[in-house]
Amino acid sequence: MDDEGLIRLQKLLALAGIASRRGSEILMLNGSVEVNGEVVTRLGTKVDPAKDVVRVDGKRLPPISGKVYLVLNKPRGVVSTMSDPEGRRNLSDLVADRPERLFHVGRLDTDTEGLIILTNDGDFAHRLAHPSYEVDKTYVAEVKGEIFPNVRKRLLAGVTLEDGPVTVTKARIMETRKDKSIIELVIHEGRNRIVRRLLDHVGHPVTRLTRTRIGPVRLGTMKPGEMRDLSREELGELLDNTEL
Repeated sequence: MDDEGLIRLQKLLALAGIASRRGSEILMLNGSVEVNGEVVTRLGTKVDPAKDVVRVDGKRLPPISGKVYLVLNKPRGVVSTMSDPEGRRNLSDLVADRPERLFHVGRLDTDTEGLIILTNDGDFAHRLAHPSYEVDKTYVAEVKGEIFPNVRKRLLAGVTLEDGPVTVTKARIMETRKDKSIIELVIHEGRNRIVRRLLDHVGHPVTRLTRTRIGPVRLGTMKPGEMRDLSREELGELLDNTEL
């Protein structure tokens, strides 16, 4: 970067792994690169890598910064805090080798497993956790009893709990038997024990619960306790979702 903190656009694209320097120049000349909403084809263009919004073929390129964005598959039995006065196993035990001061985005119940995002970017964490930005969260629940189609319709129609209504974006019955069923739900709220309370309200108490997706971020084959960086594409989409 120069003395003003600017960098040539094609060099930024190359450093981000979009393409080689020459390949990045071709992308620019083809009109595939936007900066702050404007197509940029001039090869000498410089940008601020920390502030300017750069897109390639419509996909957001996250800014270069010292921030970290991690996704963890939280195991069952781990408390969703960075410390615990009762001495229970918590998130800090799983990230003890990280040098950054991390905090979690939202929470999962101690008995719930699955995706949780950790970061040192306060603005990002606040917006991602806020329901007004409506970032979808997907859960797979094993519940007691046989779930019939009318229960799915009831969930999609909206359920009101003691602390207000809950909107279910999608509901899919994955398996159903007389003694237990498996259902997938998509919601964008993060109220305390919201999925457990929701399914209990419709007569199907949860016996096991996993969060499998947050926006574009999928659990995939991650094992309990495993952690990775958000990909460039995942982070770019989440930054767009939260209007950062």
